[in-house]
Amino acid sequence: QLDRAIEELRGVLREEEKRPDDAFQSGANSSIIMTIPVDVQIILGSTEMPVSELMALQKGSTVALNRRIGEPVDVVVNGRRIARGEITVLESDPTRFGIRLT
Repeated sequence: QLDRAIEELRGVLREEEKRPDDAFQSGANSSIIMTIPVDVQIILGSTEMPVSELMALQKGSTVALNRRIGEPVDVVVNGRRIARGEITVLESDPTRFGIRLT
């Protein structure tokens, strides 16, 4: 799905570049599109619980998620799942997590 989303964006950019009205404007639009910030989230899992359980949570409480250790996580961009991946530790900074797309 990630490849498809990237190809869709490239297709939009190519169509924008093919418009005959103004080549400069087209290049400017492509540059603008590439600088638009997007919300990227990595979803480890989720759960459902009654409000009473939610209200009973406190420091040290554990919430079980619907995924197991080692299962792929979802990569979500602007609310849409575009890929899956596995959690990894960054080689360049072992104090940080990263995602390896699968």
